[in-house]
Amino acid sequence: MCLFVRLFNKSVTFEYGVRPLIFCSMKDLDFLAKLTFEPLSTANWQQFVELFGERGACGNCWCMYYRLTNAEWTEGKFGDGNKEAMHALVRAQKPTGVLGMYEGKAVAWAAFAPREDFAKLARSRVHKRIDGEAVWSIPCLFVHKDFRRLGVSVALLRGLVRLAGEQGIGVVEAYPTVPTKGVLPDSFVWTGLLSAYLEAGFEVVDRRSVNRPMVRWFQRR
Repeated sequence: MCLFVRLFNKSVTFEYGVRPLIFCSMKDLDFLAKLTFEPLSTANWQQFVELFGERGACGNCWCMYYRLTNAEWTEGKFGDGNKEAMHALVRAQKPTGVLGMYEGKAVAWAAFAPREDFAKLARSRVHKRIDGEAVWSIPCLFVHKDFRRLGVSVALLRGLVRLAGEQGIGVVEAYPTVPTKGVLPDSFVWTGLLSAYLEAGFEVVDRRSVNRPMVRWFQRR
């Protein structure tokens, strides 16, 4: 079935197996309230696979880029190595991320796990630790192309921190992008935009990088 969106007097037809919707303005995007959020698990693995598609989201990454060395990640791009590495983490019940679901289909994803699980962050000069806080990190966001620019990223982040709060996670950290030269291609903003994080209640805590500041969400006690 088609997802039909009329936005700012422009009509676009999308195909993603959900029932038809008609949005006449941004105020009519009440489908955001129908999104649900759940950790990736063996139960929803197939929805995750369908969301990432044949390209593994982008270049057969399967959201393993931050978890591996460059050599391991590059090797894993062939023969489903990265996909199998992610599946192994899921089968082992390791924290991997959160899916945004709409009508039974995954439409968005946020990588989410303890910072220590993302080896590339430990090697980063720009995003090295700023203190000794126990933090969970969001190094990557992915929204299905049919659902972009509709507020899904903000809804996903809000759903994620709600889950984090329920699990007693006190600090969530991320490394969003700040466009400096107009609109960036979608593939260049895999960490998400700063504006989305700020709208979802995150705060800038480090500006060592102008283009990629560090933000955090704090559970209020």
